[in-house]
Amino acid sequence: MPNPVNAILVVIVTIFIPPVGVFLIAGCGADLLINICLTCLGYFPGHIHAFYLEYVYFNRRDQVRLGNTVLKHAPGVYSENIQNGGHTSYGTVQA
Repeated sequence: MPNPVNAILVVIVTIFIPPVGVFLIAGCGADLLINICLTCLGYFPGHIHAFYLEYVYFNRRDQVRLGNTVLKHAPGVYSENIQNGGHTSYGTVQA
């Protein structure tokens, strides 16, 4: 069973500073830049974007742990880390 402490800590950080929560799951990239811009435009758009990215990340992570392959990319997500739920295949072909 996955450890829910990591997810809880990321959500708590995101409540206070949305870009930091996005950085923790996506790293430095387009998703982080978009979230910084949305947070500067208004505090709530940054939260909505950050929580959407976290939902996709943790949902994909759980799907990979269950052995399910998610082939369709989530719309509006540019980080491969989020798209894969933190799982990398290292160039192997998945059927």
